[in-house]
Amino acid sequence: MNHTAQGTVVIFGGRSEIGVEVATRLAAGRTVILAARRADDLTDECAAVRAAGATAVHPVEFDADALDTHTAVLDRIAAFGPIDVAVLAFGILGDQARAETDAAHAVSIVHTDYLAQVALLTDLAQRLRGQGSGRLVVFSSVAGWRVRRANYVYGSAKAGLDGFASGLTDALHGSGISLLLVRPGFVIGRMTEGMSPAPLSSTPPQVADATVRALHRGRGEVWVPAVLRPVFFGMRLLPRAIWRRLPR
Repeated sequence: MNHTAQGTVVIFGGRSEIGVEVATRLAAGRTVILAARRADDLTDECAAVRAAGATAVHPVEFDADALDTHTAVLDRIAAFGPIDVAVLAFGILGDQARAETDAAHAVSIVHTDYLAQVALLTDLAQRLRGQGSGRLVVFSSVAGWRVRRANYVYGSAKAGLDGFASGLTDALHGSGISLLLVRPGFVIGRMTEGMSPAPLSSTPPQVADATVRALHRGRGEVWVPAVLRPVFFGMRLLPRAIWRRLPR
């Protein structure tokens, strides 16, 4: 696979710590687009990507939850040239305790972490098919591998996204388009601020390193850290009585 710098890199969720870290690792010699809400307030993120060697960095207004605006956003991004790598780095953790009694909050988590991702991926895949090339990066989570009582709303959204992305990968086979599905464990960052880190945690730079390494190797999926893969395959065999008592 040719990994020379060509085509734009688009980070949907341009304020995301992981998204920006991925962007800096792919930036050299490229045009990078950071798509996020309040795009006029991405000065620091744009500066970091520019310092990493991007030839140009463009902030673009993007609200993942406003599904009816996705097409217009993608039309605007298309004006910067063909997309080489599109990274879906947006999402919310939400409040599990609140979501158990507040239906609107439960739905908002699923809307952002599943429905918005499905809508954007469907549109992106169709556009990349038209190009005949391009790479998609989707962030699932070990939380979706076997959904736990402690975070079942977020976990169920990630389980749905994981399944959708896996199916989309098969649908794209032979099209010239690839999809990398990333399954991180607990990530220490803004989203989990105030929470006690789980075992085998990682940081945004570590997740970005593993993601870009897998992307360059043409991998279809990657667990971060890699040791989580056998651990969670084993966890699928745990009896439910034990599983339901596990923390995060």
